[in-house]
Amino acid sequence: MDLKAQTQIERRDPATVMRLSRLGSLHQCRLSFMRQLTRRMAHENWAFSRPKFDIDAKGVGCAVYTAHGPERAYSLVAFAHDLPPEKRSDRVIADAWDATFALFDGIPSEADIERLSKNVPLQEAGRVSESELSLSRANRSVRLWSHVVDALAAGQQPDLEQIYQVGYLMRTTAVYGSGKFGAADREKVADRPEVYAPFQVEMLSVFLTRTFVRDLVQHMADAKGGSRAVKLDPDIARWLGIGNSTGLGMAPFIVNHPILFNNWIMAREKAIARVRSLESASESEVDQFRELFQRSQLSISWWRSQHPIQVEKLAALTADLDTLSDYLDTHALTDAFPWNRLMTWSETALSTEGQEFLASLILEPYGELVDGLATCMADSQAQAFVIDGTMSIGQARELIRDTHGWALDLDWEARENCARAWYVSEEKLEPRMGERFEEPIAEYEQPLAPARDAIAAYTLMGEWDESQTVAEFLLLCPEHRHTLRRVQMSRNAPYGEIRDNTIGSAVLPIDMLRAKLSFFGATHFDPRSDRWVRICMYSGAPYPEELTSENADFWVYPQVPV
Repeated sequence: MDLKAQTQIERRDPATVMRLSRLGSLHQCRLSFMRQLTRRMAHENWAFSRPKFDIDAKGVGCAVYTAHGPERAYSLVAFAHDLPPEKRSDRVIADAWDATFALFDGIPSEADIERLSKNVPLQEAGRVSESELSLSRANRSVRLWSHVVDALAAGQQPDLEQIYQVGYLMRTTAVYGSGKFGAADREKVADRPEVYAPFQVEMLSVFLTRTFVRDLVQHMADAKGGSRAVKLDPDIARWLGIGNSTGLGMAPFIVNHPILFNNWIMAREKAIARVRSLESASESEVDQFRELFQRSQLSISWWRSQHPIQVEKLAALTADLDTLSDYLDTHALTDAFPWNRLMTWSETALSTEGQEFLASLILEPYGELVDGLATCMADSQAQAFVIDGTMSIGQARELIRDTHGWALDLDWEARENCARAWYVSEEKLEPRMGERFEEPIAEYEQPLAPARDAIAAYTLMGEWDESQTVAEFLLLCPEHRHTLRRVQMSRNAPYGEIRDNTIGSAVLPIDMLRAKLSFFGATHFDPRSDRWVRICMYSGAPYPEELTSENADFWVYPQVPV
C-alpha cells in the first residue's frame, strides 16, 4: 500500500462533527480502546494465567486472573457472591452485587487478597490502596444466566439466538479508576507503554472479567449437572461479551476534559482524512472493506432497542445499509479517490448514523495508516490549564466567536435554552441533571454549560477595550476564569467543545454517553431513557487463551455463516 496521498483531504469541520446529534451516532473503529488493547496484547505475546479459582457450589468465592506483559503483570481479583434477587440492581446506589473486582498492579499475595476481600465487595463503602488500579462490580443478566447454566447442566449447548439477543451474562454498573476510593491515581501508570493510551486499565479489567464470567457460569453448570454437564462451545462463548449500564455520571466527562476529548475526535478525524486522501484502493483493500461491511450487517441485525429514539435511528441505519449495499453493487471503488467519493456521497444519501458507521468502516483496511494515531489520544498537555493573561480581550472574543458563534444568537434568558441544570448528588457524589425551574438546584449548578458561559463572558468583555488583557479582565471578573481557560484551550483543541446547548430543554445526555462509549469500542447501544444506556463490550473477542495476531482486531465483526 502506497501511504503517500496525491491530495490531502482536510479533516471535517468541528462545526459539523461536534454537534450532539452526530456525536450520539458515533461507532467503534480501529482506534477504539478495546481494540487497541487486544492488538497490543497479541503483538507483544502477553501470557495469561489463573492462579486462583476458589469458588464453591453456590458460586461464592474468589478467583485471580493474571495478565503477564513484557515488563509487568496485572491481576484481576474477582469475588463472586450469592446475591438474593431482590437485592440485584443496576443503580449506582446499590450496595450489593453478583460479583465485585479489583485490578491489582502486579501479582497479589494471600495477604493482599485477604485485604481486598474485606473491602472490594463493599465497593464504595470500602477502601483500596494504590496497589489497585481499578474497582468494579457486575450483576448477572438473570434470564440468560439461568438459560446457559441449565442448558450446560443438562448436557446441551445454550440457544445461540438468545445469546445474540442479549449479548452478555453479566453487566458492570461501574468500572472505577484514577484514584477512586483509594485506588492509584492515573499518574502512577501514565508513563507505562501498555496503559499510556486512554482507559487501557479499565479495558484490561473488563477483558479479564469476561473470562471470569465464562469460567463461573461453567463452574455453576458443572456443580448443577455433575457428570451430565458439558463444556460451553468456544464458538458460542465468544459471543458472550460484558454488558454495561451507564448513566448520567459519565455524561459530563467529555465536557470536563476538552483536551482529552479533542484528542480522541482529532485522531479519528485525522484517520478519516488520511483514508479519504488515498488516490486509489487496492483490490485486497476493497475486498476487505466489502467483507467487513457484510459482517457488520450481521452484527447490526442483532442490535435491539425499545427506546423510541434508538428505534428510529436503527430503522434509519438499516435503510442506510441497503442504500450502501446498492451503491457498492454498482461502484467497484476503482475510481480516483474512492473513499472520498464514498464519504461525499454518504453526506446526502445516508442518515447521520449511517454516515458515521461508514466513516469508521473505511478505516478498517488501513491499519498501517491509522493505528499509529492511537499514540496521540492521551492528554499530556498539563500546561494547557495555565491561563495566558497576556492575551488581549479582542483575541479572546475572536476565539469565542470561532467556537461558540452558533450560540451568539440564542436567547439565554428564554426558559427553553436554560431549562436544565447539572449538579452533584449529595448522596452519591455523582453528576445529575435536573429541571432548573421545577427543582431547587440552580445554586448547586456545575459549570457544564460552556456555551452559555462563553457567551456571558463574550458579552461582558464587549464592554471592555479590546486591547486590554485577559489578566485585567479576570482580576475584576474572576467568575469567568473557567471560560477563559477553555477558550484558550480551543486554539490547540478545535474538537474540544460540543457545538450544542448542554442545558437546553432538548438536550439528550445519551448522545454524550454514546460519544464516549464508542471510543471504548462499545456496540449495540440500548438507551433505557434519555439519561442512561446499556451496551456490550468484547462480544466476539477471543479469550486470553485464544488471542493471536490473526484474531486480535476484527473480532468486533461477526463471521457471516457459510
